Amino acid sequence: QVQLVESGGGLVQAGGSLRLSCAASGRTFSSYTMGWFRQAPGKEREFVAAISWSGGRTYYSDSVKGRFTISRDNAKNTVYLQMNSLKPEDTAVYYCAARRLEARTIPDVYDYWGQGTQVTVSS
Repeated sequence: QVQLVESGGGLVQAGGSLRLSCAASGRTFSSYTMGWFRQAPGKEREFVAAISWSGGRTYYSDSVKGRFTISRDNAKNTVYLQMNSLKPEDTAVYYCAARRLEARTIPDVYDYWGQGTQVTVSS
């Protein structure tokens, strides 16, 4: 069982930066692939980024590639999402998620989810 708690969301102007954190409970964090997803009002939950258990492989959606960076610190049981050059269309609730197997962009295959943190980017 893994419990995930996101933090770091907030209100930022376009062009600004935020860093999201996701703290995980449990001693097996390092064996999980971790992902970030987001959901804007009236839209489906969409893939943002994912990172392998070792941190050696990362994956990004085309919409955030080059602006967002996912990383993890297994000693701290934490995964991060550094978001730079934010745009109003990045406004959404951001969720972290965990799964035992390889990274996937489909939210339904992730086993554990956090409660989400709101990111609002003003123009």
